[in-house]
Order: sequence, then structure tokens, then C-alpha cells
Amino acid sequence: MLDRYVLRQLLTALAATTGGLAALIWLTQSLRFVSLVVERGLSLRVFIELTSLLVPSFVAIILPITTFVVVQFVYQRLAGDRELTVMRAAGLSPFRVARPALICAAASVLLCLMLNLWIVPQAFHAFKQYEFQIRNRIAAFMLQDGVFTPLSATMTVYVRSRDPDGTLHGIMVEDGRQPDNPSTILAERGTMLVVNDQPRVVLFDGSRQEIDRRTGRLNVLTFARNTIDLTTPPGDQVRYRDSSEMSLHELLHPDPRLVPARDRGKFAVEAWRRLTSPFTAFSFAMIGLVSVLRGSFSRHGNILRPFTAIMSVVCLLAASLMVQNLAGRNPRLMPLMWIEAIVPGALCAIVLFLPEWRQRQQAMAASLLAPAAPGRAPRP
Repeated sequence: MLDRYVLRQLLTALAATTGGLAALIWLTQSLRFVSLVVERGLSLRVFIELTSLLVPSFVAIILPITTFVVVQFVYQRLAGDRELTVMRAAGLSPFRVARPALICAAASVLLCLMLNLWIVPQAFHAFKQYEFQIRNRIAAFMLQDGVFTPLSATMTVYVRSRDPDGTLHGIMVEDGRQPDNPSTILAERGTMLVVNDQPRVVLFDGSRQEIDRRTGRLNVLTFARNTIDLTTPPGDQVRYRDSSEMSLHELLHPDPRLVPARDRGKFAVEAWRRLTSPFTAFSFAMIGLVSVLRGSFSRHGNILRPFTAIMSVVCLLAASLMVQNLAGRNPRLMPLMWIEAIVPGALCAIVLFLPEWRQRQQAMAASLLAPAAPGRAPRP
């Protein structure tokens, strides 16, 4: 009953804190994509679908921190309400009191592992694909009146005005997809079409001007009707995945045709980061437990121990970033990532539970030696 009472408070606070903080981060990060809605006419549904794919990565980053915050807050409240005093007076050991927090930390570790190894890479890959599709294909439909719109590095489109029925007026297309023969296309009017999910514009009453680089001559071709494909060349449509959207196996065994030798260390660091960072949730939770359960109880509270715990977590976060940077430069330092993630929690567990374990060992030894002591009357 006691475990369920404390564990219910921990899990409820963890879900609320993690959800609220993830929502706040999502709100701030999604502002980068507001331009797709305001300037390019992207629908609100597509905007939410796109940005919601980033939420799993936010949760994976903040969950160890919120685990520490929740453990620290809940146990400090229990101490302030004298509930920890009652538990200790009832004879509960430090491990018995800390068991709900250990279960909460274990759940956080497992959830972080699931996020880092499966959910986050797939969500981030879907996000990159979705964003690439929006910026490189759907952008062709979002031409703004009176603005030179770069659809790619080799094509720019200008539209003077647009009718309510979608008819375009005063069109200029700067097409450099063929470097040897760049062209400028002018048309009085035009309209957008979709053929096989590819954007095309049909131009009426215009001209096509090309400069022959070999002869330097300007060739002008007038037309009554012409169709231009606004998609980028196949080479520009190829998107190479980065390390954040690769699986663990791909990071540890990268394809030498896609990943140069100088970047393999960074990919290995990303793989080990996914494996080690979940265990920081356990270490942070243990730091919170030590700050509350270790030491004498103060009726007026003690601000020094919570402050020390917070600064310890901040220092561990900074050390984690430093170790990752060093390991990226020198792969032989990668074991430091495991040490930084696990050793603080192990040391806190020793500080918190070792005295209790020694007392139990001494009590067991005393109980075994008691019957053999001379002159002692046998127990009834």
C-alpha cells in the first residue's frame, strides 16, 4: 500500500511534468515552421502533423531531468509533511522508502531506451521526409504575388498577380537546371497543374530566351502555349539521411559508400549516446534520493541539500556534453560515456544503501553466533 501511494504520486507528477515541458518545447520549436503556414499557405493540419513528429525527441531529452525533479519534489514534500519521519519511525529501511522512486526511475530508463532506439529515429526520419516534400514540391504551389520565389537552387519564379480562379499573370521563370543553357521564360498568363504528384505550370503567350555558352548567341523562341515542370532535377531531390534518423545498427555499422571515414566516429558517438543517456534517469533519481533521505532530518528544512543536488545534475549534464565532444574526436574515450551515465547513480546507491546492508550483515552474524556463545541459556 505504501509503495502504491508514493508511486502513484511519482508517476502522476512525472507524466504531468514531462507532458507540460514537452508541450512548451514543442510550442517554441514549432515557431520555426510558422512561415510555412503564413507565407506558403500550409494548412494547420499539416503543420501540426509535421511538428508533432518532433515530440518524441523532446520527451527523450527531458525525461531524465523531469525524473529527478519529480523524485526531488515528491520526497521533499513527504519530508515536509513528516510522512518520511513516520515511515522511519515505523522501522522502514532507506531501501524500503526509496523503492517507489527506484521503480519510477526504472520505468523512465525503459521508456528512454524505447524512445532512443526505435521511436525517435523513425519519427525524425518521417519528419525529415515530410519537411523535404513540403519545401521541395509543395512549395511550387505557394507562389506569392510580386515576390521572387526560389523553388530550388537552380530555379526562381516570379508572378505579378493571381486571380481568384488560380490564373497567374506576369510570369517570369529563371531556369538554370541545364548549366550549359540557362534560360529565362516570360509569359503573360498561366495556370498550375498536378501531373503524377508533380507540379507543372502551363504558360500562354510568352517567350523563351536562352544563351548558348559555346557561341554566345541569344536564342529567342516565342510560343502560344508551353508547359514547364517545376520539380528540381533528380540530383537535387536526393536527400541523405543524417545520424539522428538512422537505426542503431546503421550507426554502429555505417555504409562506407554513404558515410565517409572521418564521420564514422560521430555516428558511433550517436549510437552510444542513445544507449547511455537513458541510464542518466537512474543516476539523477538517485541524486534526488540521497539529497532527501541521507543525513539528519531538519524541522525547518534544509535548502543546501536540494541546491547541491540541482547543481550536481547540472554539472553531470555539462559533463555529458563534454564527454560526447571528446569521444567524437577520440573514439577511445567512448567508455567515458558509460562511466558518466552509470557511475554517479551507483555511487549514490552505495552511499544510501551500504550502511543498511552492513547493519543487516552484522545482525545476521550476531544472530548466528548467539547460540554458540558460552553460558547463554537456550531460547525457549
